[in-house]
Amino acid sequence: MRFFALALTAASCLIAQPAAKTADFTGVWGIYRGGRGADPKLAAPPATPIVLKPEYAKPYEARRAAEAASLKKGEQLGTTAVLCVPYGMPTMMAVAVYPVEFIQTPNQITIVTEAFSEVRRVYLDRPQEAIDDVAPGFYGRSTGKWEGDTLVVDTVGIKPTIGGYRGTPHSSQMRITERIHLVTPEILHDQITIEDPVVLEKPYTYTIAYKKMPKTYEMVEFVCDNNREYIDENGVVRMKVHNQ
Repeated sequence: MRFFALALTAASCLIAQPAAKTADFTGVWGIYRGGRGADPKLAAPPATPIVLKPEYAKPYEARRAAEAASLKKGEQLGTTAVLCVPYGMPTMMAVAVYPVEFIQTPNQITIVTEAFSEVRRVYLDRPQEAIDDVAPGFYGRSTGKWEGDTLVVDTVGIKPTIGGYRGTPHSSQMRITERIHLVTPEILHDQITIEDPVVLEKPYTYTIAYKKMPKTYEMVEFVCDNNREYIDENGVVRMKVHNQ
C-alpha cells in the first residue's frame, strides 16, 4: 500500500509539471529603427566592433572606401543583389524596409522575407550537424532551442560567396547564433552573433529590431524579373535603357 501511495505521488508530480515557457513569433514584422522620441529600450542596441584579421581587413576597408567615394559621385557600386542573386544569411533578415514573416509550428519555425521571397527553416526537433557535413548554401542549416522565452538559433553552412553583415567577408567556417525574443508583444529583437575563426579576430554582435505589422498585412510577391540593372567594368551599377 505504501509503495502504491509513493508511486501515485510521483505520478502526480510528473503530471503537475508546467509546460516549458516559450514565445509565439507568428506574424509579419517590419524593421523598427526607433527614432526621435522612441523608447531606447525598444530600438536595437549598437553593434559591437567588427575586427577582421589583417589579410581580410585591408581589402574590406578598401571596398568600403570605394563605396563611399562612389556614393559621393551619385553612383552605386554593384553587389550580387543587382544581379538578382538572393541575399542569403544573415543579410536577408534586414533588407531596407521590407518585412519578415515568422510561421511557427511546434517542430519548425519558417522565416519568409518579402525582399526576394527568401525562405529559411529553423528545425526545433533536430540536432545541428558538423559544419563540414553541411552542404554550403545561401541559408545554411538552422536548428533552434528554447531558453525560456528566447529562441536560440544555430546556423552553419553559408557559402563564402554570400555577403556577410555590411559586406564583411567570411569563410565556410562561419557560425551564426541568433537569440530571438519579444521585448514587448509588439517589438521583436533578433540578436545576431557572428563567429569565424578564419576571418575574424573575435566574434561580433548586432541586433535587428522589428515591429509587429497589422494582422491585415499581406506579404507581397517579390520576384527579380526583367532586370535592367547591370554592373559595368568599373563595378558601378548601370541601367539598360534599351535592348543591347
